[in-house]
Amino acid sequence: MNSPVMKSPILRLPHRSPAAKLIRVGCVVLGASWLLAACSKAPDTSSVSVLASATPAYAAVARGRVDIEGGLLSLSMPREGILAKVAVHEGDHVRKGQLLAALNSEPAKLAIDAAQARVEQAKAQLALLGIKQAAAKQRATRLAAAVAAGAGDGQSADDAREAAAQLVAEQAAAKAALDMSRQKLDEARYELKQRSLFAPFDADVVKMSAQPGASVSPSSGALFTLLPDKPRIVRAELNESFVSVIKPGMHAEVYANSNPETQHWGAHVLRIAQVYGPATLENDPQIRANARTVECVLAFDKPQNLRIGQRVTVRFAARYTPKD
Repeated sequence: MNSPVMKSPILRLPHRSPAAKLIRVGCVVLGASWLLAACSKAPDTSSVSVLASATPAYAAVARGRVDIEGGLLSLSMPREGILAKVAVHEGDHVRKGQLLAALNSEPAKLAIDAAQARVEQAKAQLALLGIKQAAAKQRATRLAAAVAAGAGDGQSADDAREAAAQLVAEQAAAKAALDMSRQKLDEARYELKQRSLFAPFDADVVKMSAQPGASVSPSSGALFTLLPDKPRIVRAELNESFVSVIKPGMHAEVYANSNPETQHWGAHVLRIAQVYGPATLENDPQIRANARTVECVLAFDKPQNLRIGQRVTVRFAARYTPKD
């Protein structure tokens, strides 16, 4: 008898009804909705506040440098000559009218002496003509009276009257000569003053290239460079795209490029130029050649003693409140 052959059982997947399929799809949709809800929940308020605080509240940012109104002043000798005296040194603080340097003044002093002598000569000539004119007038009066009395010569009276009139004209000419000689004296004194160089205002001597014995002239270049005692300002180069949003009176913060974290000062806009120019403070030569900027001048809210030419960054406040 043959043994029965064992057949391997066949696994059959149970047949799913349409209702089961619908239940499965519903579970998938429900799980997806839970996942989306978890992902879209409101963010942490602390994160929002950090992002808001990191957003810059500036209307514009510009490069700038510290300066003064009018800039540094370069002085040269107004006359040609040999320097006889240099009265100051670099770093000195000078007052208005203080002597800086002087040329050899001997030729100018001789010219003053000569002009003074011509003035004295003109005065003496005028005085002499005055005496002669008085005597001639008196003589003409007497001769005229004698002629009227029948005791004098009419021709002599006419000659005396003509001589008196001529002396009046000579006296007027002598007075004009005296005025001219006085003018020459004033010119000589002015030339002597031009041989000395004085400080036009209170300032610091930041540079000098003068020493006694040197030959100088107005065309030989500046002998002294002065830093006037004036308030510091900032000249910022405002990109043309920001010109329309920056107004006079707008508040700004000025940051030192060397140490922006600790060195910054409050300022406000004084004026905005009406002329475009190149970006001279830009480091990239290609950008510097193509960019067009407008100068914006700012004044510090409090007086600062910053170095002239110091590079700074200016951040203009986004909110603008016009000043009264």
